[in-house]
Amino acid sequence: MREFWDTRYGGEHYLFGTEPNAFLVSQRFRFHPGQHVLAVADGEGRNGAWLAAQGLDVLSVDFSPIAQEKAKRLAGDLPIRFELADLTTWDWGMERFDVIVAIFIQFAGKEAREKMFQDIKAALKKGGLLILEGYTPKQLEYKTGGPSQLENLYTEMILRESFSDFEILHIESREAFVDEGEGHSGRSALVDLVARKP
Repeated sequence: MREFWDTRYGGEHYLFGTEPNAFLVSQRFRFHPGQHVLAVADGEGRNGAWLAAQGLDVLSVDFSPIAQEKAKRLAGDLPIRFELADLTTWDWGMERFDVIVAIFIQFAGKEAREKMFQDIKAALKKGGLLILEGYTPKQLEYKTGGPSQLENLYTEMILRESFSDFEILHIESREAFVDEGEGHSGRSALVDLVARKP
C-alpha cells in the first residue's frame, strides 16, 4: 500500500492540488485559534497547511514519506507538526484532539474503517468535533477520484450508525464538481459529516 501511494505522490506536481478541501473551508466557523487538530491521512498537506494558517495547533499524519516531504515544502514556515504513521496501527491516543479532520480517507475497507472510526472517537476530547468528507457508492459511476472498491465508500447510513453515539451537527449526501488537482477532478458524489463527541 505504501508503495502505491509513494508512486502516486512521486511527481513534482501536487496530486490533489495545494488548495484546501472546499467542505473543510466551509466549516471554518467551527474552529478557534489554539485548538489541537489532527489531519488524518493528510497526504501532501493541503488541508493541514490551511488549518495551521488558521491559527490551529495541527498534527498532520500520513504514511507516505514522499507525500510528507511535499507537505513540509507546502507548509513552509507554518507551525505544523508531522508524523509518519500507518493509521491502522498508530496509537491515536485518548481524548487528545479538539478537532479531527478526515477528508477522503477511504483507503480502508469495512473492518479497518470500523477500527479507525473507533480510534477517532477515542482520540477526540469531550465536546470535540469530527469533520469528515467522503465519496458515496455513486462515485463509482463518475470515476473522478476515490477508491474503486465499493466497501471503502460511505453512505449516510454507515456514518449515522458509526457515530450514533455522537451529536450529528451536519450530514448531507450531495453531488458537486470537485477540482482538487488531477486526483479529484469532475462531477462527484459526496457525503459530508460534522459530529460532536458528547
